[in-house]
Parts: sequence; C-alpha cells; structure tokens
Amino acid sequence: MPGVVGYEESLRLQRERVAARKAGDIADTLILLEHPPVYTLGRNANRKNILFSPERLRRLGAKVFETDRGGDVTFHGPGQMVGYPILDLTRHQRDLAWYMHSLEEVFIRVAGEFGIQAGRSAGARGVWVGNDKLVAMGVHVSRWVTSHGFAFNVNTDLRFFDWIVPCGLHGKGVTSLQKILGRPVSTRDATECVVRHFGAVFGTEMKMPQQRATTDQKESPVHS
Repeated sequence: MPGVVGYEESLRLQRERVAARKAGDIADTLILLEHPPVYTLGRNANRKNILFSPERLRRLGAKVFETDRGGDVTFHGPGQMVGYPILDLTRHQRDLAWYMHSLEEVFIRVAGEFGIQAGRSAGARGVWVGNDKLVAMGVHVSRWVTSHGFAFNVNTDLRFFDWIVPCGLHGKGVTSLQKILGRPVSTRDATECVVRHFGAVFGTEMKMPQQRATTDQKESPVHS
C-alpha cells in the first residue's frame, strides 16, 4: 500500500534512483506513494492558473512547489496514487511520445478493469473519462532515464482542484474512481491493478522488494 511521503522527500528519492539507474546500479523502478496536500508547477506552468495566492493555499493546508517536469499546475494529496517510474528508455524505446502513450495505456486498461471507459484527449496528455481527467501526467527525462510521472485520482478530495486551473486546461474537469463508481476504492486493489497493467504494457515482470531500507519505509517501490 502506498505510504504518505512529503513532496521534498519524493524529489530526493527520485534523484537517488535516477542516479542509480544511470549508473546501472538498479533495475527499472516504479515508486508508488501518496503526498500530503501539495500543488506542483511544471516547467511551462502559468502562475495565473493558481487561483489563490501561495500564502493563502498554505493557510488552507497545502504547499506549492516548482518542478522540472513537463506540464502546468496540478494537485497531489491523500487518496491519490502518485507514481514515479524510473525507467531507462534505452532498454525500451528512445521515444518520449511512445513513453507517454504507454503510460496512458496503463490507465486506460486500469479504468477498464473497474468498468470505466476511459481514453485520450487530443492535445492534452493524461487519461480522460469524457471531459474529466482521471489521471494527470508530467515527466522529466535525462539521458533517457525518466522521473516524475503520473497522478491517479482514486479517492482524492476533488475540492482541492477548485483552487487551480488543473493542467492549465480551461473548460475541463477532474474526476476520480470514487466519484465515478459512487464508492471508495480499496487502495490495495487499485495498487495491484496499476502494477499488473504497468508490467504488461512495458513488457516487464514486476517484483515487490523483499526488504526496504530505513529511509524507504514510507514508499512502495516496485522493480521491473
């Protein structure tokens, strides 16, 4: 089950894993976790898409971080599965469009397993159910090793999205498994589903680690 990890800590974890993957010290790795309430801005973010000042947001219990991922502003918080794939694309395809398409395919399949018809939207990365985004995506690639990744709304409190223009897309909504199905979804069930389909789409055998280092006890890394 994903643990709750502060956003700054997740950046440190990613930096460590990316360096280790570049050095060939670890296999491809998928880190799954949850964050306390936080808003992140991608490289191309427009601050006008934050509808309240950062100071007000902090008073409301959320922080704001600028990141090096692609995309605009989004929200991370409890009930949302955040995934950070650390993949060496030289072992898959050196093609960022292929990688993003593959990430989308993972969640189209996941949604289908929950009886939801999801798909893509032209010109807007992520996975959509009608006009509402179920999974947001924003990545970074360095020497063909990936970081950042996806945010999958499982049981997310969607009211947090009212304070921003999610992903800078006007006229679009945000949804979750809980909202669509009308009931909470087991985090364990959602995690197992994501891991299984991630392995199938990327053609890898997913293995849960036998042990975790002390600093990793709050995360759920999955190695391929």
